[in-house]
Amino acid sequence: MSYSMIINGVATEAADHFDVPNPATGEVVAAAPIASPDQIAAAVDAARAAQPGWAARSSEERAAMVMACAELFEANAASLAKLITEEQGKPLSGPGSNFEMQAVIGWTQVPASLDLEPEVVFEDETRRDELHYGPLGVVVAIAPWNWPAMIAIWQIVPSIRMGNTVVIKPSEYTPLSTLEIVRLMNEVLPPGVVNSVSGAGEVGAALTTNPGVDKIMFTGSAATGQKVAAAASDSLARVTLELGGNDAAIILDDVNPGEIAEALFWGTFINMGQTCACAKRLYVHESIHDELVDALAGIATAMPMGDGLDESNVIGPVQNVPQLNIVKDLVADAKATGGTIVCGGEEPGGPGNFFPLTIVTGLDNGSRLVDEEQFGPVVPVIKYTEVEEALAKANALDVGLGASVWSSDPARAAVIAGRMEAGTVWINSHGQIHPMSPFGGAKASGIGLEFGVEGLKAVCQPKVISFTKQPG
Repeated sequence: MSYSMIINGVATEAADHFDVPNPATGEVVAAAPIASPDQIAAAVDAARAAQPGWAARSSEERAAMVMACAELFEANAASLAKLITEEQGKPLSGPGSNFEMQAVIGWTQVPASLDLEPEVVFEDETRRDELHYGPLGVVVAIAPWNWPAMIAIWQIVPSIRMGNTVVIKPSEYTPLSTLEIVRLMNEVLPPGVVNSVSGAGEVGAALTTNPGVDKIMFTGSAATGQKVAAAASDSLARVTLELGGNDAAIILDDVNPGEIAEALFWGTFINMGQTCACAKRLYVHESIHDELVDALAGIATAMPMGDGLDESNVIGPVQNVPQLNIVKDLVADAKATGGTIVCGGEEPGGPGNFFPLTIVTGLDNGSRLVDEEQFGPVVPVIKYTEVEEALAKANALDVGLGASVWSSDPARAAVIAGRMEAGTVWINSHGQIHPMSPFGGAKASGIGLEFGVEGLKAVCQPKVISFTKQPG
C-alpha cells in the first residue's frame, strides 16, 4: 500500500517512494511519496493562491470547518490510532495512540472555539487605538516523529483557524498518519488550504527556503532548528521553534515516594521517554532517594512491553534505529563512568527496536546521560543534599522546555518553581499540557508559544488601527 500527498486538494503521486517500517516488527507498513522540487513549489503556490479567499471567509465559517475536521477525526479515530501504532510504535493501550487521537480531536476543537477580538490598547478624548490580528499568509509546518498526528494538528489547526494556509511535511519516519489526516481535512476544507508533501530533510529545506512562505513552525532537534532559523532569516519569515528539553524534575524531601511514583513514572516514560517535555533528569533528595528509586523500578519492571497492536502492552519500541543507537550509547557510557543500572540496560533481543525501561543512579551533572537529552526509555536519578544544589544543577544546562517540582507543600514548591529556568514548570506532575495553556521553551529549547489564545496570536500579523476622534 502507498499513501499520497495532497496538493491543492488533489491526491498527488510521486515518482519515488520510501518504505515506512513498523518499529516493533521491522515489517513495512506502507510506502510514502518523495516530493519532487516541482511538487514542493506547487504545494506552496497552491497555499499562496488559496490564502486570500480563505482569509476572506468569516471567522465563524472557518471555525465551523475546523470543527467539522474534528468530527472527521473522531469518526476515523480507531483507524488513525492503529496507523500511528504501526508507524510510530506507541501502543494502542495506556497513554498511547488512542490517547494521541483524543488529543488530536481536542486540539482541533479548542482553537475552533476561540477567536481573537480586537483589543483596545489606548483611548482618550482624541483617539482610540485597537490591536487587530490578521493572518500572516502561508505557514510551513515541519512535524516530528514522536507524536506525529498530535503535533501536526498543533501546527495546522491554529494556522488555518486564523486565515492562514498550510504546507506540512511530516517526519520521514512517521509520515503516514499525517498524510491521512491531511487527506481527511481536504474532505471539508477548500483546495489549497492544507497541503502535504513528504520526504527526507531536503524536502523540509526546500520548504523553509521558499520565498513564498511567511511563517515556519518546526518541532525537532536544536541542530535542525538552527538551520530552520538560518533559512528563515533570508526571507524574514516568522518562526515558532520547539526544540526539545532535557527537562529537570526536583523531588523535595517532604514527599511520600509511594504516592508520587506513578505520576512521576509516566511523566518520565510516556511514549518511551520520546517526548520533548518528559522528565529526563530526576534530582531526588538523599533522604528519599533509595525509596523513590525502588518504587520507580517496581513500576518499570512490571510494565508489559511489546508490539503496541497487542492491547495487553503499554510500552512500545524506540521509534527508529538512529534513536535506539543514541540510547544504547548513553547507557553504555553511564555504565563505563560509574553509573549503576537499577533496572533495564540491556536489549532484549528479537525483532523490533525494543529497549527496556532503564533507571540509572550514581551519576551527576557532567555525565553524558545527564547533560545530553536521551529522548528514550532511560533516566538518570541524581541524589542531592541541599535544594540550592538541585536548583543550580537543574538550571545548569542550556535548555529549558519544561521542569517540575514535587512536594507536599505547594507554597514551598511554588517558590522553587519560580526559580527554575523553563517555559513551563509543573508542580506535582510533569508534562501535563493543556490546549488553553501557552507552551514554549526557554533558552535553547525554542522560540515562540503554541496553544490557546497566545498560540493563535503566534500565527497572526498584529495591526494597530488608530481612530482620530472629531472634536465634540
